[in-house]
Amino acid sequence: MEAIKRGERVKGKVALVAGAGSIEPGWGNGKAAAVLYAREGAQVFAVDFRLEAAEETRTIIESEGGTCATFAADVTSETDVKAMVDACLNTFGRIDILHNNVGGQGPGRWVLDIERDDWDAVLARNVTSVLLTCKAVIPIMIRQGGGAIVNISSIASMRHVNVPTASYSAAKGAVNLLTQNLALQYADKHIRANCVLPGYIDTPFTRRIVAGKPSYEHKGFTSAEEYRKARDGIVPLGRGGTAWDVARAALFLASDDADYITGVMLPVDGGVTATCPGV
Repeated sequence: MEAIKRGERVKGKVALVAGAGSIEPGWGNGKAAAVLYAREGAQVFAVDFRLEAAEETRTIIESEGGTCATFAADVTSETDVKAMVDACLNTFGRIDILHNNVGGQGPGRWVLDIERDDWDAVLARNVTSVLLTCKAVIPIMIRQGGGAIVNISSIASMRHVNVPTASYSAAKGAVNLLTQNLALQYADKHIRANCVLPGYIDTPFTRRIVAGKPSYEHKGFTSAEEYRKARDGIVPLGRGGTAWDVARAALFLASDDADYITGVMLPVDGGVTATCPGV
């Protein structure tokens, strides 16, 4: 577990984190980001489709002396998003940071195997969710005089990673350009929008069940450990990333340290996108 360090990089701010839970035991990207925001002084509004996942994050934050409230929402639903934002305002009175972590692949990776329902679900989960949350939060940030949006994308949005990820790559590529448009359209309102692009990150998400099989089996591996070693082996820095690597990048972009940074796609990948391999 990441050593607990406290700071004030987002002190006094309210961070709404969509996808703040973890799908399995361990540290997912959204869970780590929510905890890190709290450690750096933010009040956190932790949202997840599964309330129990958000509550686990809240328990960690509060056990460390932080402040967190939770909410269950499907961020592909406009009704749920409105209720989520209203609840955050009712609880904390403002929203300074919007962190969009909801996403993921579906079973359709080869183009000819993609079913329409799968395609629509992947785009809804990865792109529509970002559109809906930003539409709901940006007017609030305008009234407040500014804010920061951090959208979690993927290195698969900018290059092929030697495995088929057609739906996911298309969706995350859309997140990148949606974020850039948001950044430019609302820069004069002092709203910054940036993307973090994780590479090979060791989170519970890599061990989830997809279409009845562990995720690693879909990529041709017989165990999670074999998959982890293969991923580590192609990273120039010699290791896979952790949720904390992603969270620290998000914290930087959300903080005033990045006050002159907007419209950026920041890879957090140990150097992978500077090379050509992939697994």
